[in-house]
Amino acid sequence: MRVLKFGGTSVADAKRFINVSDIAINTATQTQTALVLSAPAKITNLLVALVKSGVSGGDGSEQITQIRSIIEPLIDTLDRQYDRFDGQRILKEFNTTLDLVQRRIDGIVLLGVCPEPVEAFIESRGESFSILIMHELLKARGYKVRIVDPVTTLITEGGVLESSVNIEKSKERYKMLPDDKEAITLMSGFCGGNENGELVLLGRNGSDYSAACLAAIADASCCEIWTDVDGVYSCDPRAVSDAVLLKRMSYKEAMELSYFGAKVMHPRTIAPIARFHIPCLIKNTLNPQGEGTLIAEDTDRSIPIKGISDLKNISLVNVSGPGMKGMVGMAGRLFSAISAEKISIVLITQSSSEYSISFCIHTQDAMKARAAIENEFLLELKEGLLDPVEIVDKKAIISVVGDGMKTMKGTSGKFFRALAQANINVNAIAQGSSERSISAVIDEGKVSEAIAICHMSFFSSRQVLDLVVLGIGGVGGELLAQIQRQHHKLKYVQGIEIRVVGVGNSKHFIKDINGIDLDNIQDRLKNSEDSAFSIDELRRLVEDSHLVNPVLVDCTSNEKLALSYIDFMQAGFHVVTPNKKANTCSYEYYKGIRDTARKCHRKFLYEANVGAGLPVINTLQNLLSAGDSLIEFKGIMSGTLSYIFGKVEEGMSLSQATMDAYEKGFTEPNPADDLDGMDVARKLLILARECGYRTDLDDIVMEGAVESRFLKGATLDELMANLREYDAIFDKKVQKAKESGRVLRYVASIREGQCRCGIEAVDVSDPLYKVSGGENALAFTTDYYKPIPLVIRGYGAGTAVTAAGVLSDILRLQNWTREG
Repeated sequence: MRVLKFGGTSVADAKRFINVSDIAINTATQTQTALVLSAPAKITNLLVALVKSGVSGGDGSEQITQIRSIIEPLIDTLDRQYDRFDGQRILKEFNTTLDLVQRRIDGIVLLGVCPEPVEAFIESRGESFSILIMHELLKARGYKVRIVDPVTTLITEGGVLESSVNIEKSKERYKMLPDDKEAITLMSGFCGGNENGELVLLGRNGSDYSAACLAAIADASCCEIWTDVDGVYSCDPRAVSDAVLLKRMSYKEAMELSYFGAKVMHPRTIAPIARFHIPCLIKNTLNPQGEGTLIAEDTDRSIPIKGISDLKNISLVNVSGPGMKGMVGMAGRLFSAISAEKISIVLITQSSSEYSISFCIHTQDAMKARAAIENEFLLELKEGLLDPVEIVDKKAIISVVGDGMKTMKGTSGKFFRALAQANINVNAIAQGSSERSISAVIDEGKVSEAIAICHMSFFSSRQVLDLVVLGIGGVGGELLAQIQRQHHKLKYVQGIEIRVVGVGNSKHFIKDINGIDLDNIQDRLKNSEDSAFSIDELRRLVEDSHLVNPVLVDCTSNEKLALSYIDFMQAGFHVVTPNKKANTCSYEYYKGIRDTARKCHRKFLYEANVGAGLPVINTLQNLLSAGDSLIEFKGIMSGTLSYIFGKVEEGMSLSQATMDAYEKGFTEPNPADDLDGMDVARKLLILARECGYRTDLDDIVMEGAVESRFLKGATLDELMANLREYDAIFDKKVQKAKESGRVLRYVASIREGQCRCGIEAVDVSDPLYKVSGGENALAFTTDYYKPIPLVIRGYGAGTAVTAAGVLSDILRLQNWTREG
């Protein structure tokens, strides 16, 4: 026999009922088949609400109406589709049952309370509706049906609303039933019967357990759990889009996963089938051809970690005090007191100092637990041997489960490193002696982030980067264009998915957690009715959308925004920027950004601050980390000035070369911002600080490429008129250098701790002699690179290379979750 259990969504309407009957009939052609059915979707919830309504004095008419709106169309549709389906009889029996329910509700209203046997009867009617309808449907399709009454067959022990099945006694009872191997067996889930033959419940979602028990007592060859997903996933696929479908897992792995909150199976389902070595197959009613997940004795060893699960609505109880240490029996008294109140303990951990014991319980039991502990330890609490009992609500347990943890080194390190990188605080830790699971207690509000980051660490080869891009002018606009062009290659070849979830400028901010369509983004932002972004807006975006790897990309030149990077990192963002303002303001803020990045486990990347797309910062940081130190630096750090000076060499005047660079988009909107040398000074300051110099912008000796009196002008025309007056002066400098076999370059340098930038005449032996046409060149003489310096050289002007440098920084974050 194969036992097939179908959940509420599988019998939600007439179409689903027919689908289930197809699966049953197909199975019955191969082997003896039994069906265990849940109530149609929403029915049990309505019956529970009906009981509550009666206790509160309501007549339950609203719930009865909703139940009718689900069941009656279902019966009517099947009646019209199958000639032999006796819809009138089924509808009559349905109405008879509702009348019985209504009379009991009337009695509850009079009493003001609901006796447990009455509650059990009402709440189990949904399953009886399913059996009634399926029985008639199978008969209408020409198949014999055998009904097994769980009340007389599944002998239980325990309370009326939460009982457990005694397998041995139930086996004996089942053997007494008449058998018909040609008939399809039907049994309602969720309920059983006590020794007195009275109906009891097996707990909410207990239909899985019912099916497992039937499989055990009938010596079934397999128990199939049919639900609305394709099987057991590595985590909830609704929470993580790339959750992995597991093909096979062991009973023990399934037990751990279900215990710690996995939604596919009821926690008690595994025990009966594991005891008798009955394989369990999880299948999707809507995809019957799918392979599903097989739960059996052996596991799939190719996947050492099987899943990440979470259990919410948990309270953490801390019992501590000097009286705990060395006192024999304290733990025994504590847990005996909790057990006496029938409170289930989910997780236990104790400090090595024996000063405290912490354990987790379901929040609904928190007040009862406090009363039990305070009553048991009344004297110790009064004498100060124990501190006041601490109970912290709104906690959750996240667990990593898998038989492979025994042999897979570093699992716990990987688990806790992932939580730390997502800025998730761990309140307590527990690992089973079987080494099959490791659990952490965290804030309930952080569960989504925890699941996502842990799944990314253990299962996903795909890295997701969620970007908020501020400023979509030259560099920002080009960055978005590069992301669009590279999207397919990054996602499907390199396994990197970049989602732009927010785009903003000084006036508007638009967002979409699923990723913004970047087509016509300039017009969409311009026409947006949304207000400008704020730190609070971005913080809500992270918290509400549970982003685990958000990146703020600041492509503006806004100083106020740059001075908010610490706030952004504290809100959960990595920061990537070509904006030099943050790194060139006060030294205290410069250090503060880095301190915050370390504390918040965020990254601050700014490669494009100095060399556009050239790997300057990263190279320098790697050298210094390896123990190198700077002796001297000399470089051309402005692609714009490199281009202008090169054009002057070719025969253009300074003003002509500047206009040419402006027209090609190489200069700032006001070319004076390039010619005054301040941009180079800022870059030089960043390099000096990277090398360990505690210096500020005022400490840099700076000479502009053009004297300041010639850089005045409210408009471009006025500026160019002033530059034309300077052409003759500058030409004399060019000619003088030429006569001595030299060329003019705008050079930044660090020598003996002194930072300077200005025009220099360099000869052919200088590494900067041939640098022109928009190139940058930076020569580092260090302990490791002397007397021949390390030279980094390449194109350094234009929005494309700068945007490429920013994108390169963004892509460096793909390995963030995998760093040691």
